[in-house]
Amino acid sequence: MRDRFNQFLGKTRYVVCRLFIHLSGSEVAPLLGILNQAGREAMEAEGDLEVTGEKLVDICYNILNSQIYWKAAANEGDVFWDEGEAGDYVNELFTDSAGRYLSQPDYSAALSEDEELSLRVTQNVIVMITVAFQGEIPELETDLANMSALEQGLKALINLHYNRKLRAIQVHFSPAQLGEDLNYDQILENFPELIPL
Repeated sequence: MRDRFNQFLGKTRYVVCRLFIHLSGSEVAPLLGILNQAGREAMEAEGDLEVTGEKLVDICYNILNSQIYWKAAANEGDVFWDEGEAGDYVNELFTDSAGRYLSQPDYSAALSEDEELSLRVTQNVIVMITVAFQGEIPELETDLANMSALEQGLKALINLHYNRKLRAIQVHFSPAQLGEDLNYDQILENFPELIPL
């Protein structure tokens, strides 16, 4: 009812949502390289929404191509009729995602060749994608904790970029770099919202 009233008044509808995707298996570690590369390029572009959107598309395609490793998922979000309130919620989710276990990569650190040879390979990766967009996207405004809904949600994120509806994009991931490990106890403690797929 409130949505219809605000639409009648000509207000702009903003949606802010965050997806959690847990991938598990012996072949998930290369995803960390893709995530780190996307992060570096987004930082170099100083958060330019077009560049960041292209990186989001790359990440979504790689996650979609890794469906056999999907283990659990969750999502949350809210609808706003005020851009400032939507921005505050984006900042709140950013702070929460950044504070999750091992979710902050250090892009200034370089590994020596000896370190690269002795890195532990994680079997678990959690990707947290937060976006804000204008309009109404049913594929993202529903429970994404099942395989088909999550697939449709990731495809909807890709389309949001190409339709130029994204207003904010954030991607966090744990562990944040090669050599760090994320075990099941740490997942249960730091990502309690995850629902098995």
